[in-house]
Amino acid sequence: MEGEGNGYYSSGNIPGSKHFGLWPLSEAAEACFGTPEWPAGRVVPQASIEFEVANAEAVTAAGAELERAGFEMVHEARTEPWGQTVARLLTTDGLIVGISYAPALHDVPNGQHPG
Repeated sequence: MEGEGNGYYSSGNIPGSKHFGLWPLSEAAEACFGTPEWPAGRVVPQASIEFEVANAEAVTAAGAELERAGFEMVHEARTEPWGQTVARLLTTDGLIVGISYAPALHDVPNGQHPG
């Protein structure tokens, strides 16, 4: 595991995973709500999982599909400063579920946009 600052530790060397990280609650709150404090009245997450999709457009489509299925999104698809596009929801039992496209996790020849 490598530290990336603010208590976040990660590894790209876990078999079966492209990226494994330990995400402090303050970082999750910042990513989801724009504040280091988890909002009162919201279930506190116990875990987070992100599903990687083919491209940024697929993140938007998946978020819209989840909303149509009745899920309340914590935030719709947005592109973070480091290039990852992500939409997230929070389950009633405390799981942050992200739909994500992180260009660095895809083998993209010559900077081409994947399919």
